[in-house]
Amino acid sequence: MSVPETSETERLPSAVIDQLDHPLWFSLTGLLSHYGFGHGEARRFLPDVSTLAALGPGSGPEAWADLHGLLAPGEYVALFFLDPAPSFPVEPALRVVYEGDYDQMVCTEVQPPAISPRGTPALVPLSQADSTEMMALVELTEPGPFAERTHEVGRYVGVRTGDGQLVAMAGERSRLPGHIEISAVCTHPAHRGRGYADMLVRELCSGALAGRSAPFLHVRSDNNTARRAYERIGFTIRRKMKVIAVQRPRGK
Repeated sequence: MSVPETSETERLPSAVIDQLDHPLWFSLTGLLSHYGFGHGEARRFLPDVSTLAALGPGSGPEAWADLHGLLAPGEYVALFFLDPAPSFPVEPALRVVYEGDYDQMVCTEVQPPAISPRGTPALVPLSQADSTEMMALVELTEPGPFAERTHEVGRYVGVRTGDGQLVAMAGERSRLPGHIEISAVCTHPAHRGRGYADMLVRELCSGALAGRSAPFLHVRSDNNTARRAYERIGFTIRRKMKVIAVQRPRGK
């Protein structure tokens, strides 16, 4: 099994690298460095913040050994890579448990909505006090990597029903100079089709753009419904990405 790397064999100075090609690496070595740790050519978020990690741009096979040292036995992390790209073998002591194709999309201007959400519910800010409910919604809908402290890395907003139930949410994840990633977009199955996700993403995008940061996100390449929904908001595909999840087996 192999995974992509950048086309350069030696580490390039960040000034000549587009940071959006390596959003997790530049978040974990930059604005979100206090939420992670690393060694050599590998960085990862703290386990209670996220199960995401990154290898340095232009790094080689030794980076997998660095990552292996950051994982406890049985633990796994997911990484983003450029796609397509040359590849190099995964560290033998790590096991690939997932591979997926994703589109990275960027928004520079929010488009007006075609229709207003049903009932236009008020958006509510989410914080540590809402962590248990956020985790329950994530477990039900599986929008992607999310942990107990993920909400700390950025702004999170949600929709509550009249009885107070949290039924939709979205937030911010990777943070780069001039860019903010939109993530954890999810809606309770019983409340879909009401425009909640559209409203939440528009709110986050408008806030990011007002702060002079272009929002970006990642969506599975085969999820045509989600991609078209994001295109209606104003997102366009920037490039193809590959997501690889690796696990350090127990006893290794």
